[in-house]
Amino acid sequence: MRLGEIEINRIEDYHGLGFQPEQMFPDLRPQMLEAERDWLIPRFYDPASHRLCTSIHSWLVRTPRRTILIDACIGNHKQRPSIERFHMRNEPWLERLQAAGARPENVDVVLCTHLHADHVGWNTRLENGCWVPTFPNARYLCGRADFERWDERRPDFVPRPINENVFADSILPVLESGQLVLIDEGYVIDDGVIVEAAPGHSPGHLKVRVRAGGEEAIFSGDVIHHPIQLAYPRLCSVFDEDPRAGLETRLELLAECAQEGLLLLPTHFAQPFWCRLEVRDPDAPAYRPIWPEEV
Repeated sequence: MRLGEIEINRIEDYHGLGFQPEQMFPDLRPQMLEAERDWLIPRFYDPASHRLCTSIHSWLVRTPRRTILIDACIGNHKQRPSIERFHMRNEPWLERLQAAGARPENVDVVLCTHLHADHVGWNTRLENGCWVPTFPNARYLCGRADFERWDERRPDFVPRPINENVFADSILPVLESGQLVLIDEGYVIDDGVIVEAAPGHSPGHLKVRVRAGGEEAIFSGDVIHHPIQLAYPRLCSVFDEDPRAGLETRLELLAECAQEGLLLLPTHFAQPFWCRLEVRDPDAPAYRPIWPEEV
């Protein structure tokens, strides 16, 4: 995908079946799936297994000046006992990055929308039994509030199973290398590439706005997890730390995308991975995705 002089590539780490719908969205009801089955099946929901289809990917954004990686997926050889498909993986993500035209040493900026296990795993890789930064020349950016939330050295740290071992193997090595930069709302990565606050899923969750060539796109991280939330935006993920704030952030994002014709590029939508939106029911609210093949 191109927006003016900016090139965007998706770097896949996982694409397949995920959680059962009720596991992911506790308030989801069977009739919601049934009402949307015409477009959810087979791309976004597999009725045979009763599991949602999902993707975990990075976005590689190349401007004329910088190579930027948005989110760093699951990673390899990481101890993630709470989620089997994250645990001790050995996948060719680095090869896919290279196939898209970027080696680790070419990456200038790694922006983690938040510090959950499936967004920071490739921050580091295992070398001679030690975790070292995967991208030796990059600045690693993350929200200040998110770092404070997941800094397990703090006396007030509250652990969650999904993030077991994450700080030690995927964040602390980058801090110790001097490459970690804590940022806030409004941070400018490059011309037309701006970081914005998007709290709720995690305290310091960020989204990234890209403007180029008369187009505008939002890399939304986990503000939205699955396309069912387009039809039912009030569905909150079980992993949202502050569901009320997350809902407010999501409603604002979806309304803006629909009203302004923005490209929505989440981290977990299955193929075709991104969309535009149109209002389906302004009183609900509810949105209809417009997929790339429809544009």
